[in-house]
Formats: sequence, C-alpha cells, structure tokens
Amino acid sequence: MAMRRNNRLLEWLLCIFIVCAFSVYAVSGQVRYSIPEEMTVGSFVGNIAKDLGLEPQRLVAGRARVFTAGDSEYLRLDREKGQLLVKERMDREQLCLEISACSFSFDVILENPMEMFRVTVEILDINDNSPVFPKKEIELEISESVLPGALFSIESAIDQDVGENTLQKYVLNPTDHFNLKIQGRLDVSENIEIVLQKPMDRENTKHHYLTLTAVDGGDPRRSGTVKIHIVVLDANDNAPIFSQATYKASVLENAGKGTLVTTVSATDADEGSSANIEFYFEHATTTIRELFTIDPISGEVKVVGDIDYERNKQFRIKVKAKDNGGLTNSCGIVIDVIDVNDNTPKITVMSFSSALPEDSVPGTIIAMINIQDLDSGDNAKVSCSIDRNLPFKIESALANYYNLVTDSVLDREQTSEYNVTITAVDGGYPPRSSKKTLSLKLSDVNDHAPQFQQESYDAYVFENNASSLSFHSVSATDADWGPNARVSYFLEDGSLNGAPLSSYVTVNADSGVLYAVKPFDYEQIKSFKIHVKAQDGGSPPLSGNVTINIFIKDQNDNTPQVLYPVQTSGSLGAEMVPRSADVGYLVTKVVAVDVDSGQNAWLSYKLQKATDRALFEVGLQNGEIRTIRQVTDKDAVKQKLTVVVEDNGQPSRSATVNVNVAVADSFPEVLSELTDFTVDREYNDKLTFYLVLALAVVSVLFTFSIIALITVKIHRWRQNRLFYKYAANLPVIPHYPPVYPDGTMGTLQRVYNYEVCGTTDSRMSDVKFARPCSQNTLVDVSRMGTMQREKREQEDGDVSEEQKPPNNDWRFTQQGQRPGPSGTYRYSTSTQQRWTPYGKARAGPHPEGAGGAIVGTGPWPNPPTEAEQLQALMAAANEVSEATATLGPRYNAQFPMQHVPDYRQNVYIPGSTATLTANPQQMMPQPALQGPPQAIPQVDVPNAAQTPASKKKSTKKDKK
Repeated sequence: MAMRRNNRLLEWLLCIFIVCAFSVYAVSGQVRYSIPEEMTVGSFVGNIAKDLGLEPQRLVAGRARVFTAGDSEYLRLDREKGQLLVKERMDREQLCLEISACSFSFDVILENPMEMFRVTVEILDINDNSPVFPKKEIELEISESVLPGALFSIESAIDQDVGENTLQKYVLNPTDHFNLKIQGRLDVSENIEIVLQKPMDRENTKHHYLTLTAVDGGDPRRSGTVKIHIVVLDANDNAPIFSQATYKASVLENAGKGTLVTTVSATDADEGSSANIEFYFEHATTTIRELFTIDPISGEVKVVGDIDYERNKQFRIKVKAKDNGGLTNSCGIVIDVIDVNDNTPKITVMSFSSALPEDSVPGTIIAMINIQDLDSGDNAKVSCSIDRNLPFKIESALANYYNLVTDSVLDREQTSEYNVTITAVDGGYPPRSSKKTLSLKLSDVNDHAPQFQQESYDAYVFENNASSLSFHSVSATDADWGPNARVSYFLEDGSLNGAPLSSYVTVNADSGVLYAVKPFDYEQIKSFKIHVKAQDGGSPPLSGNVTINIFIKDQNDNTPQVLYPVQTSGSLGAEMVPRSADVGYLVTKVVAVDVDSGQNAWLSYKLQKATDRALFEVGLQNGEIRTIRQVTDKDAVKQKLTVVVEDNGQPSRSATVNVNVAVADSFPEVLSELTDFTVDREYNDKLTFYLVLALAVVSVLFTFSIIALITVKIHRWRQNRLFYKYAANLPVIPHYPPVYPDGTMGTLQRVYNYEVCGTTDSRMSDVKFARPCSQNTLVDVSRMGTMQREKREQEDGDVSEEQKPPNNDWRFTQQGQRPGPSGTYRYSTSTQQRWTPYGKARAGPHPEGAGGAIVGTGPWPNPPTEAEQLQALMAAANEVSEATATLGPRYNAQFPMQHVPDYRQNVYIPGSTATLTANPQQMMPQPALQGPPQAIPQVDVPNAAQTPASKKKSTKKDKK
C-alpha cells in the first residue's frame, strides 16, 4: 500500500513538472495553454505568434488584441514580442469553484485581413489551501446507554484544492472509546462518522475530548483539525429517522424570498422529550446559507436570497436531525435551479473598422461580433439581424460569432455614412432582445473626375489690357472628398501664331482665374481658344477638360487712315472744278478706313476749313465733296479744303486731309495757279532722328572705307616704288620656246620649265636658287620664287594636287599656243646659268645624243631703253594674267593642268631683289615629271597672240 502511494506521488510530481513547463499544442487554428494558478502579474504564458505560425510583424500590422466574453481579462498580448503575459492574478478556486477541470477561453483578433484565433488556457491547481472544518470545536451528547457500534456523524473538512491536493485522510486521537468510519470518497464531502468502540460510563467519565485531523495530498502536506467534545448523557435508545434519504426539489432562478423549496421530516421512536427533533444544515457553505434557510422545527427549506441559474445550476444540502437525547441522523437535499429567460443577449463588438473604403468588394468584413446569452436551452438561442435596406448583411461564422459584411457596391458620393443597428433576439418566452448601433463612414476613393458646369465658356477681354489682368474664371467640382476633391487648374499646351499659349494667358492653379500675360491687340488677334485641365489630388489623379473661347473686344485705339487723296510732301495735286459746274457737282471723294471694328470703325466726314465755305460741302457718311452753289467767275481759282475724318469711338479719334481744288475751265489756267499752292510739311521728330542717325552711320562707314582704300593704295605704291628702284637698266625679255602637241586629243606631251637667275653684276648676288638640280629632276613651276618664298613653302609642306583635265571641246594647237617661261625642260648643272652679254652667245651643256637646241641658251637681243624695259615687263605681266584667266574656266577633270603651260611663274629681274609675281590665287601647283631631259628640234618661235591689253598698250605707245 505504501509503495502504491509512492508511485502515485512520483506520477503526481512528474505531472506537476510537465505543467510547469507550459505544455502547448495547437489544433485547427486553436491554441491551448496550461498554466498553474497564482502566477505573478507579467509572467510569461506562451509565444502566441510562434504557436499560431504568424510573423511578429503581423500582430503589429493587424492590431492584434485579446477579446474575452466576460468582464475580466486575465492575460494580455504583447504585440511587439508576440507573447501572452499574465495580466491579473488567477485563483482556480475562485474561477471554477468545485469544478476540477478549470479553464477559460478568449479570442485573438487580427485585422487587415480580419482573422480570429481561439485560445484556451487551463488553470492547474496548486496546493494553496488547507483542509478546513466548518467549526473549530464540535460538541456531541451521547447517552451512556448507547451500545458499542453506534455511529455519530461529524461534519467533514473542506479542501478547495482538487486532485492530489485535496483531502486525502483523517486521523482521530485518542481512539480508546471511538474510532473513525468514512463512507464514500473523501473529496465529495461525504459523512464522517465516529464509531463507539466500548460502552461509556457517565459515572466514571462525563466528558471525552477527541482531536480529528484532516490531511491533504499536496507537497508539502496541509492539514486542519477540529476538537470534538463528547458529553455523556443518560440513556436515549432511538435516533431520529428521515422519511427519505435524499430529497429532490427544484426552484426557479428568479424565485422570490420566502419561497418554499421543500420540507424534510424525521420521526423518533422515543417518547417524551427524547422525541423532539431539531433540524439544521450540516457544514453548509456560505452560498447555501445566503440563499436558503431551514426551519429547525418544521424542516421547511425556504429561499432567502437571489438565486441565479447562471451562477449555480444545482445545490446539494446536507440536513441533520437531532433529538433531545443527542441522537442524530442525516439526509440530503438536491435542489435544481430552473432557468428563466431573465438575461438579454449581450452584443460585444470584437473588431470594427469605422472607416471603410467605398470601393470595397461585396463580402468585405466590416465587424466581428460576439453575442452571449447566459440563459440555457431555448432561452440561450440567439438570432442576429440588421435592417434589410442597408447594403450589408450578417453572416454566422461560429457559435455565437457573427460577421458584418458588405452585400453590394458602395458609393460614398451617394451615402457617405451608415448607422447599422444590430439586433439580437433570444428564443425565450417572452423573448428578450438587445440592440447595438455601429456608425460606419465610407472613406473616399478617387473615382470621380473634376467636372465643369459647361463644356465650353466664352471669355471677353478688351484689347490694350494691362498685364496680369484677370478677365475670367473657371470652376470645376469633384464629387470626391478630401485630397481627392482638391482641384488644381492647368493650361494645356498649345500655340498661337507660333508662340505658346502660356505667353498669352495663364491660369491660377488654385482658383482657376485666367490672367492675361501681355496686352492683346484686336487688329492682330480677334479670338482664340484655350483648353484648361482641372486635375484632382487623388492617386492616380483624374482630370477633366474645358474649352474657353477668348474674344478680344475692340477699343478705339486706331485713328482713321486717309487712303485718298494721298498726302505727300513732295508732290502737289489738285482737283479741277469747271466754272460751269452746277450745284451738287462731285469734286472728289475722301476715302478713309479705320482698322478698328464696330462703332469704332464708323467714320464721319466734316469740313473743318475751307477757302470758301459757301462753295463746298462734305458728305457726312460718304466723304463726297460737292458744290453747294453755282460756281461764278468771282470764285478764286485756288481753293483749299481741310476735311476731318472722325470715328465713332469713345473717345473719338480723327485725322485731317487737305484737298486742293482748282476752279478753272482749262488746264493751262490751272498750271499757272498750281505754283502758288503751298505744301504743308509735317515732320515726324522720331523719323527725323532716325534719318540723322542713319546718315551719321553711313558717313562714318564711308570715312573708314576711304581711309582703308588710301592705306592699301599707299602700300601698293611703296611696293611698286621698290620694284622700280632695284630694276636698274637690265633688259628683261623672256624667251618663250614653242611646245608642240603629240597629235592626240589636245593633250600636251611635256611641260618645260625655265629658271631665271641674276647676273654677276646684280646688286644682290644671293638672288638665285641654291639647291642643286640633276638632269633627272623637272623643277615644279609652282616652286619658282625668291629664297624667302622657297623657304616658307618648304616649311608649310604644301602638297601639289593634280589638276582636272579639260573638257572635250578644248583643243591645244601649235597655232594657238602661247609662248611662256614654263614651256621647256630645265637642265641644271653645278654651274649656274648667267645672262649673256650683248652680241655674244653662251651655250649650255647638251646631253649626248640629243638633237636640236636646248631652249633658253640663245643669244640676247640688243638691250632696250629703260622705258622699253618697263613697258615690256608690264606687257608680260598682263599677258600672264590674261592667259591664266583664259585657260582657267576651260579646265575640267579630263585635262590636267600639269599639261598646260604655266604663265604664272615668277619673273626675276637681273641686278635686283624685286620679283614680279603673278596673282597667287591663279597659281596652280604642277607635279614634277619623271624622266631625263629631252632635246627638241629647232623651230621658229611663233609670235604670241596679241591680247586686248597688249593692243591697248601698243596704241598708247604709238600715240606717245
């Protein structure tokens, strides 16, 4: 027996260890925790996020919270850590009273989306209560005649703990006369009786004192004791006997005080005072004493308190009957509480979104509702409903749980707020109901674009307006709310006369007021269109457009312009009126226009001044000048009229015109009088200023041009003077050997070159080519020049380009060939060629096997005079220029320039450092030809064709 108790103790300790480890398990979205009672506030219960498989951020984003149907919340949720913590101390005995399996449930609610999880917490008992007897001392009166084996009932001890922590055994001391007898289980408060072991003798011992100890099974063990005082009486042979061992009764939960529940009865076989029986409750709890009472004489059990079915559904009361002899007996009363529909359904909103987007789809959960009815049976059956005219409905999710969801499409612009009344009705009779109203506001969604009241507007603005003038405003409305209804105005892109519209008009983004950026001119722009966009502040933004027709209104800002008669300052005209003209004779008509419009363009004509006002009149509307009387001989020939042309604007503008009228019958008579007409000149000051300014600018430019021209002339004159200074008296007569064609399509077979060097008596003996030339080198005529030019061209590194061949119509024949200095090969040796004195000849080296004479080695003619030398030089230069100008336009890609004689080479003057050079723009580079020099046959040199320039110079010479 002791070993079995030890095994049970080990199993109990193991269970306590597992309980303290907070075993957790989750099934179908539910979590169950087991925790001991009496945990301190803030103690850890479990990681709800981990156990539910949720992220900790989900608890924060979903605004997770704990919902309990009752009034007390024993646990709280830490969203940040996802933990359940103890919020309030829990006493299992207070929560569950005598129920051994003690637990409570609550819900964890999450939003966005809305979710609900059921959490059950089981409270495990700890040994925190000791067994307690109803009384600290019990007094029993026992007759001495009582035989051994007689039983005497004792109130049992109460231990509010459960399981192993509850009452386990009783110990009675001393046991010389009495012993314990226990009926049934100790934890169900059955009777405890003491048994008389041997007879008592009142004469020996009148009082016996016993100690009864109750011990639980907790660790450490707790115990409670009661003192039993036994008074020995004289003989009483029979104990009271109840008519029933257990009485059953029922009572309505709302029964009033004094209501009879039941009546117990007992009989005693004794007579006399021993037959008097007294009734009382045995070890009744506090609740029983507060709700019921028993009449000690009649045994009637009545209601003395408020019975609540929701708290106590059944009562078990133990009644004891005692006679005067001290003998007792007990019976039990079981009272069932009958439920009455005295509780209205309780509506608890677990979760509610007070602001709902208007674009929510049907079926969106708005609120989660829990309805509890503490009644039972049909009284606890609850139905939930709302108004059917609302776009919402109630759906049952679980037992006593309901969801308020959308049933149709919502539109905030039609209804922005709903008051949803939830009605819960139970099934009792009469039924009880409760209502709860939820105020739901629809949050705006940008589903409406700004709308203008009209599709187009007409705006009018006078011309010559001030800049930044506001002339019109537009307004658009947006049915949305908040930022989605905040409208901004923008001018759409466009152009007018090549300029963007924003340079004419702008719009205020907030108010929609249109402003003119610059003044308008009716004569240039009479009307135009703009498009204004109204855009809301939603995301994404919506917009609407409107067309605004802007009309420019004319102002009288232009004076009339007279088209006829034309007024000029330099010419003079007159209208002739014969002296025989009758009344109404049309002299002329003044024609004027006004670029304004409307009344501003209506013109009227008036005669302002006249030589004879009685002779002429002007039509007010048509401007016709007519005679108003017969012309006579006395009327002057010369008549001057001043006509005023005035428009109809406010204020009006006018222009004047002078009309000269000659009253004569013949034109000669008019001519004699026309000279007397005076012409009025009206000068425009501004025009005069511009004319003077233009004249000054032209004068300055002309002065600078003259100075530049004189400078150029002086520079050229100095160059020519240097040329004549160093020319001396040496003859310079170039020799032009002939070049013959090869008989093909006009191409030249060879290109020849001369080199002209100074003589030994030259003042500048260094004017010569210092580079050696071999017989295999043909000198490029483009390189002929002074030493300074040679050096400069070598530094520049110019590359000769091949010239284009001539057209097919170009033919170069012997008769048309011009002699020139570039028509022969130049044979250079180490010995420089010199000029040969007059009357002598110097032959140059001649290659072997070459026939004919080498060009350029013949004798010189008689030296001419100085004037002839100068004239010959100028004639040669003109011929070179004319030949170049003649050949240039006729060259093309089929005739390279390298086959044409070059007339543009430099001419060196013997005895001088001056060089006669052709125009550099006419110089064309020629590539060097490869091959040995060839001798040419001796032929007569034909005379060069005379150019117009040479003919002109010859004529002048002959005249001289």
